[in-house]
Amino acid sequence: MRSILIILFFMLIIVSAKSQSNKWLPGHFTDVKGNIETGLIRVNPSAKGPIKDEGFIEFKDNNKTEPFKLSASDLKSFVIGKDSFIVAHAPNNEIWAKKELDFVKVVLNEDVKLYMAGGGGKGGGGHSIGFSPDIGVGAGTGGYGGGVGAGVSIPIFGGGGGSIEKTVYYYGENTAQMKRITNENFEDIMSDIMGDYPDLVDKIHAKVYMLANIDRLIVYFKQVKGAKSP
Repeated sequence: MRSILIILFFMLIIVSAKSQSNKWLPGHFTDVKGNIETGLIRVNPSAKGPIKDEGFIEFKDNNKTEPFKLSASDLKSFVIGKDSFIVAHAPNNEIWAKKELDFVKVVLNEDVKLYMAGGGGKGGGGHSIGFSPDIGVGAGTGGYGGGVGAGVSIPIFGGGGGSIEKTVYYYGENTAQMKRITNENFEDIMSDIMGDYPDLVDKIHAKVYMLANIDRLIVYFKQVKGAKSP
């Protein structure tokens, strides 16, 4: 009975998250000139984007104003709730399906950052982005939204349709240097990112956390970091 209730609980979370993803949500964006605008953002517009091969968002000042589209090349980043997204090109060895320029989520804003993108391309990445509903553990980090909702990540299409594929994680000091997290490099990279927390590093080396459950590691990292913050 307990396992059934747990399954039903997470099904409700996912349905709720998908419902939220279709709505206008409070947030702000920073354009390429550094201007910041606060209002309502829709992260999965189904219409055609303003520029071919680029992801885009829709924005409006409030519920009474007309929305307009912003292509990825118009933006540096945008934030919705706890979630922050930054404009990025696919890494040199990858091709993102139908998107030469898209958004990646800033999952951890450490010296070596952790980014997340949805599936959809040759080599993965791009085309969809993860939105974590405000239901779980999260903490703001250095001006980026941060936050992962209880390990639940809902793929949200950045510009119209397509198939849902696996979530892909990248690491790097910035998006120009980002490389994919793989099963082979997971232990080294995540130990480097989380090196200030020996208990976490020990669990990574013991394979308590692997790429398959990286979402749980991210939540745990934020719990530990938050508990040790002054």
